Amino acid sequence: ATDVSVNKATKNLFKLVKTPKDMIALGEEKLKKHIKSIGLYNSKAKNIILLSKKLIKQYNNKIPKEFNELISLPGVGQKTASVYQNTILKMPRIAVDTHVFRVSNRIGIVSAKTTDLTQMQLEKVVPKKWQMIAHHLLILHGRRICKSQKPHCNNCSISSFCLYREKIN
Repeated sequence: ATDVSVNKATKNLFKLVKTPKDMIALGEEKLKKHIKSIGLYNSKAKNIILLSKKLIKQYNNKIPKEFNELISLPGVGQKTASVYQNTILKMPRIAVDTHVFRVSNRIGIVSAKTTDLTQMQLEKVVPKKWQMIAHHLLILHGRRICKSQKPHCNNCSISSFCLYREKIN
């Protein structure tokens, strides 16, 4: 799901739901109605209810800060945990989505077969001072210039460093 579609789907939901207890009280079926415009909404609704129960039972209604605790929550993977740590907790993390994966591997910053390995490699090679904004910059570059199907290599300011451009020329 895109940020835009999630924000649109949850606008009214977050007027009703403020806490994990509120989410459980809403219930899975009503939650589905709020998020049905988002892909995989059935499994997402199930995970959100399970996540809410776990937050109450194990974390005193608070979202944990530790990476391993975050990814132990139902429906929370490395990307979501990293986005949370980066944007909310202001920790230097590089969340890897499809754009970050594509761009960082195409231009040769990393060479990895999975998003998780890409994140591990990026966090080793990108200086800490840039890790707060690195994934945002890579996402924008991937959306605007280094597109999946038809990259705009002729308009790319870093094409002279790009391994992908060398391959296609």
